[in-house]
Amino acid sequence: MTDPIADLLTRIRNAFLAKKETVEIPFSKVKHAICNILVKEKYLTAVSIKNTKPTKTLSLNLRYINHSPAATSLKRISKPGRRIYARADKLPRPLSGQGIAIISTSQGITTDKLARQKGIGGEILCQIY
Repeated sequence: MTDPIADLLTRIRNAFLAKKETVEIPFSKVKHAICNILVKEKYLTAVSIKNTKPTKTLSLNLRYINHSPAATSLKRISKPGRRIYARADKLPRPLSGQGIAIISTSQGITTDKLARQKGIGGEILCQIY
């Protein structure tokens, strides 16, 4: 697999479309950080790590609002073939501030709002709304 973040977003998107309650994905620290942000922003209800032999997995509990998915659009911005970087003042505001952009900064993976408050830019990983 060449792009694990795109795989994460696709698995979540497909699980939402299939009306699943949970979805399991292969574990990585970056995916775990992204999923924790999604829980904090209330797009997912919970994230847990399962130590199934031989590999670890992340178990994500999806969130629905009135039988519709909490996240309607999960879009990968920076890709392995073309990285997209932005300064703090040029960070995107998805859906006019209604959604979130997940940014990889020098201080870790964070949302666009927190990166703007701290005055740091970085690589724009994805947008969710």
